[in-house]
Amino acid sequence: MAVAHKAARMPALCVPHGGGPLPLLGDESHKPLADWLTRAAQDFPRPNAIVTISAHWEEEQPTVTSAERPSLIYDYYGFPEEAYNTRYAAPGSPQLAQRIQQLLHSAGLLCDLDSLRGWDHGVFVPLKLLYPAADIALVELSMLKSLSAEEHLRLGEALAPLRDEGVMILGSGMSFHNMREFVFKGRGDPKGANIASQEFDAYIQDALVNPDYTPSQRRQLLINWEQGPAARLCHPREEHLLPLMVAAGAACCSQAQVIFNEKLMGATVSGYIWN
Repeated sequence: MAVAHKAARMPALCVPHGGGPLPLLGDESHKPLADWLTRAAQDFPRPNAIVTISAHWEEEQPTVTSAERPSLIYDYYGFPEEAYNTRYAAPGSPQLAQRIQQLLHSAGLLCDLDSLRGWDHGVFVPLKLLYPAADIALVELSMLKSLSAEEHLRLGEALAPLRDEGVMILGSGMSFHNMREFVFKGRGDPKGANIASQEFDAYIQDALVNPDYTPSQRRQLLINWEQGPAARLCHPREEHLLPLMVAAGAACCSQAQVIFNEKLMGATVSGYIWN
């Protein structure tokens, strides 16, 4: 796949990918998310390629899948057999992987290519609903084990030129991710997840959507995300929040729009787009 250099600017997005394969299995608690993902792509310009940053891959330094046809990684447990028979045969793109490596090097960041790594469920679950034909070239970019919000914003900032080359930047995480608080199959505290997620969601929405902030102010609010209400209850470990940082960085912390805001397993979760 040759990366286009004259194309309409592609959006950066961050979408919730739900619990494991549940959006693909008809789970009732995931119906609002699955229904939205199924129809959402009609509102986006069609990209030539997609870079996905999933909450389920961390490395010491940024690493990009570079195989022509990556396999799938079924990194979830205890689900019906159909969850392990899911297929998503989109092409990879060694050329795009090399372009990402070049951009990160230009920004002073190291970057490895991985021709063996497959795509985890943070990649194939939302994309199977967004682009079921699996006909758009795709690479996955790892997060950093540092879990630094600022480093992930910087990572996204280095990717920004891709948006003018026909490449969509897609963060795949969750704006609330506390496994003990999710309400599912009789587990979890509905009141606790509901209140905490609403409070933290309001903080993130304000940081991203409030038109009164400058990009610099938005960037600082994201770096200081732990100062948000119930931040550590919502994210005991922040790996599911950091894909949002990469997407925001790829948009240079410009103003976002809310594209999804629903209850998921008892918690309020949101998705965002930067056009």
